[in-house]
Amino acid sequence: MNKKAILIVLDSVGIGALPDAARYGDAGADTLGHIIQACRPQLPHMMKLGLGHIDGIRFGGGDAAPTGAYGKLMEVSAGKDTTTGHWEIAGVQLARPFPTFPNGFPQSFIAAFEQAVGRGTLGNKPASGTAILDELGEEHIATGKLIVYTSADSVFQIAANEAVVPLEELYRCCEIAREMLKGELEVGRVIARPFVGERAGAFKRTGGRRDYSAVPPTTMCDLLAQHGKTVYGVGKIEDIFCMRGITKSNHAAGNAACMEATFAAMREDFDGLLFVNLVDFDMVYGHRRDAAGYAKALETFDAQIPQLMALMGEDDLLILTADHGCDPCHTGTDHTREHVPALIWSRRMKRGVNLGVRETYADLSATVLDFFGIENTLKGTSMLGEIEKANASY
Repeated sequence: MNKKAILIVLDSVGIGALPDAARYGDAGADTLGHIIQACRPQLPHMMKLGLGHIDGIRFGGGDAAPTGAYGKLMEVSAGKDTTTGHWEIAGVQLARPFPTFPNGFPQSFIAAFEQAVGRGTLGNKPASGTAILDELGEEHIATGKLIVYTSADSVFQIAANEAVVPLEELYRCCEIAREMLKGELEVGRVIARPFVGERAGAFKRTGGRRDYSAVPPTTMCDLLAQHGKTVYGVGKIEDIFCMRGITKSNHAAGNAACMEATFAAMREDFDGLLFVNLVDFDMVYGHRRDAAGYAKALETFDAQIPQLMALMGEDDLLILTADHGCDPCHTGTDHTREHVPALIWSRRMKRGVNLGVRETYADLSATVLDFFGIENTLKGTSMLGEIEKANASY
C-alpha cells in the first residue's frame, strides 16, 4: 500500500542556541523564542502538536494535551548553513565546515572567473543581498559587470539584473563558478540572485533564484530512490541535493507557491517522501531582520496545518522541522547556530510523545527510512520506536 512521509523544513525556524553557539558568535540566539516574545504570533496548530512542550522552550502556550510527537534536534555537523543543515537532516554529518570568505574570494579566483564568463565583477565582499543591490545595482546596469558577494555562510552569490544579464546567462555563470570552486574554495552553494528595477531603492529580487550546491555523499534520498520510492522535492530541495536521489521535483519559489505545490503533491498517488523547503522564513524575513514579517509568515503556515492533515492518508506521516536558525532579533543578518524542532504526527497517533533532545538532525532521516522499512546505513536513530511505544496501535 502506498504511503507518504511529508517532511517540511521551515527554513531557519531555530528554537534556541546550541551548546557550541558561542563559537559561531550566536550565544543567546533563539529565532522562534524571540519572535514569539516580540510579536506574539498565534500558532495554535503547532502548539497542539506539542511545540510549547519541547524541552527548554522559552515560551508558554503549549496545549495541555499535545497530539503529536515533539522534541528538538542538535546539529552535529560543523557549520550553520542551509546545505549543512539539510544534508544532516538527510543522514550526513560533516566534520569540516564549508569554507567562508569574510574578506572576499581570492583575487586570483575572481580574475579567472571573469575570464571564464566574459564579464567583469563588482563587490566581492560579505554583504546583505538587498543592501548590495542598492550599493552596486546602478553601476552593474551601466557596466554589465556581475555583482558577486558572500556572507557569513559558505556561499558565492551572483546578482544580475534580468534586463542586463538574461537568466540563462546568469545560470551559466553560476555553473561555471560551481565547477571552479573546488578544494579549499569549495563553498556549500553558488547562488543565482536575479533582480529587476532601474535604480537604487527600487531594485527587487525575482523568483528566478537558483542554488548550485556542492555534490552530497549518499543521503536518505539516494537510499529511498534505490528502494523504488518516490522522492518528491518541493522548492530548493533539488538544488540542495543536486538532484541526487530526487526522482520528481517542483521548483516552486516562496512559501505560498511551495505550499500550493505541497498540497498538489499530496493529492497525487505515490509511495515515498515529499521533501519540502519553505525558504521565505529565512530569505525574506530572517536575513532582513523583519521579526513582524516572520511572525506573520509563521501564522500563515500554522493556519495551513489543518489542510495538510486533511490531505494525509491513514498511513502517512507528517514531520515539521528546520535546518538552522536566523534570529531577526539577534545581532547581524546571518544564520544562527540553533536547535531545531521536530513535530511529528500521524492519524494513527493517539497521544503526544516527548522525544526529548536528539543528538543529531540525522534522527529525522533515520525515522523516514524506518517508516519505509529501509535499513539505515547512515547516521541517526529512528524516533518511531518511541512513538510506537506510546501509541501501541500506531
